[in-house]
Amino acid sequence: MTASLEALRRCHLAVDLGAARTRVYVKGAGVVVDEPSAAAVNTRTGALIAVGTFAEQMTGRTPHYIRVVRPISGGTVVDIEMAQRMLRHLIGEKLRRNLRRNLRLRAAVCTPHEADPLAQRAAIETMVGLGARRVELVDTLVAAAVGCGLPVERPEATMIMACGAATTQVAVLSLGSIVRAERVPVGGEAIDHAIVQHLRQAHELVTPSQSVRPLQLSLSGGGLAQDGPASTEVHGRDVATGVTRSVQVDNAAVRRAIRTPLTAVLDGIGRVLRDCPPDLVADLADTGIMMVGGSALLPGFDDMVRTYTGMPVHIAERPEMCAVRGVGAMLEGEIRPLVLDPLA
Repeated sequence: MTASLEALRRCHLAVDLGAARTRVYVKGAGVVVDEPSAAAVNTRTGALIAVGTFAEQMTGRTPHYIRVVRPISGGTVVDIEMAQRMLRHLIGEKLRRNLRRNLRLRAAVCTPHEADPLAQRAAIETMVGLGARRVELVDTLVAAAVGCGLPVERPEATMIMACGAATTQVAVLSLGSIVRAERVPVGGEAIDHAIVQHLRQAHELVTPSQSVRPLQLSLSGGGLAQDGPASTEVHGRDVATGVTRSVQVDNAAVRRAIRTPLTAVLDGIGRVLRDCPPDLVADLADTGIMMVGGSALLPGFDDMVRTYTGMPVHIAERPEMCAVRGVGAMLEGEIRPLVLDPLA
């Protein structure tokens, strides 16, 4: 459930808790935090060693007593205490002191569409741990639609596709509300996993998930299409011997491996379109689909959606920042709701 614009204008900061990155918007100052949602913990003492970018760089490179954790999964807080500790260090001592001076601190937090009460409660408890006296929940899809400039308050259909690290959310909006939405448990992490599994099965090569991003981008020019280089050199560890070796990976096979998880996303789009009123679907034939989120930048993904739906597909400018920009615009009072005068 999205809070009213009047309630959001009273908030002092907003947080977009993503599975990949956490972003914090402070009213009047803009985005002050944009860091990976990761924390490194010493399991012997419980001390927090690093957060954000440094903690993410430590993934897979730590001794046994240091563990890199991700307290947020699919936009839902799964470890409240660790999420609070991570946010406190990401925000910094100086900003925390300024926030603590406000005895009536109000905060807004983005939550996935139709998040269950337990997930909503976890998000609220996380913000309360930062000193917030009141917490407003904002639907991530509505915030992202506002952030990429869609006219969500008008009586015409707009369609948004939020491609996150753990999930992909598809929705049709009209008159400032969500008419139909679908949440698919497939995101950038599923694509990385599909590539890792392909390299293991086809080439007997163990590759960390962090190293598959360059392979995705090596599908340059064509991406998921057929043009582009025929093969790419990938380094990894041999399954049998354990030594490092390099292989030439067929990009066509990688494209097929990526298409498998993305089929579930296309099915989600089809379900949303089938359940929408015909008048709204007719609007979408002209306005098309707006893609936001970090995984929207996967080369060729927009062409795949365009071919499946037959509608125009657009990628927002800086798609990974749309949600936090949208909730920030609500905090600053830049969004005006459509006012309907009641008939006498």
